[in-house]
Amino acid sequence: MTRDKNGLTYAAAGVDIDAGNALVEKIKPAAKRTSRAGVMAGLGGFGALFDLRAAGYQDPVLVAATDGVGTKLRIAIDTGLVDTIGIDLVAMCVNDLVCQGAEPLFFLDYFATGKLDVDQAARIVEGIAEGCVRSGCALIGGETAEMPGMYHAGDFDLAGFAVGALERGAELPSGVKVGDVLLGLASDGVHSNGYSLVRKVVEMSGLGWQADCPFGAGSLGAALLAPTRLYVRPALAAVRAGGVHALAHITGGGLTENLPRVIPEGLGCAIDLSSWDLPPVFGWLAERGGMEAGEMLKTFNSGIGMVLVVDAARADALEHMLSAEGETVCRLGAVVAGEGVAYSGSLF
Repeated sequence: MTRDKNGLTYAAAGVDIDAGNALVEKIKPAAKRTSRAGVMAGLGGFGALFDLRAAGYQDPVLVAATDGVGTKLRIAIDTGLVDTIGIDLVAMCVNDLVCQGAEPLFFLDYFATGKLDVDQAARIVEGIAEGCVRSGCALIGGETAEMPGMYHAGDFDLAGFAVGALERGAELPSGVKVGDVLLGLASDGVHSNGYSLVRKVVEMSGLGWQADCPFGAGSLGAALLAPTRLYVRPALAAVRAGGVHALAHITGGGLTENLPRVIPEGLGCAIDLSSWDLPPVFGWLAERGGMEAGEMLKTFNSGIGMVLVVDAARADALEHMLSAEGETVCRLGAVVAGEGVAYSGSLF
């Protein structure tokens, strides 16, 4: 006796394994573009292999970082402009690694969505690959999770994981002292922190993402999606040149919260707010949101994406070198006796 069976399939439950396989094939060229010394095996296996000796390390210490891009994703999803959000993802991880004095070696991503759009996902991963190329690390693996019922239609989430290395004894911060000079490297806009407040300000303004940008060219949405600047290559060049005692990636918490993370107990920072020009996007956010300088400085990068704490005797040479590397450099102030960050001058 036989009877018809109308059994369920994984596809009928909303998960398309074939689409996932198609995505892997589509992104293989992007991953291959990021290959570097040390990569042994990449996409396709149950794990990715990396040879530290082949990468040139004798007595390495590993450094790991993980992060996402926060609610900046909401703007990317709503506008459909997803091509650079992967650069943000890489930058948020590798810019942290370099603050320990580490060279980023490899990167893995996690992409989760309710229903996989292969073309959209490929654009996102190609952005991740571009971030890896710019920072000299290899994209050697990741995970694509299709989870129907977990995300609204069209929504997705991203997380990134970076691993770097340094030779034992070269860890940062190290040797920070009174009189050290603070060299600030300009940001490329809001980067990837404070977007819950950014979106609230945009809501209050009554503008849509497609509206003309009130502080620059193009649409408002596109302007706010300017990718996070990657500081890895110039920062590592400065570290290798000598005289760098610490680096601070200016993310959530701004200058106010991030600089003290690399300054020893009993020391603080004196910063002259007039030493750099506030980028127009922050002026617009402050004006529209009625925000005071203190709120801006502990929420946003306010135009400074990375700070190097350097020996005063090396400050001129390092400033010149960083400028030659393409960075806009300003002398923010110095390390002083005390605690926390003391500001002088005016931000606006």
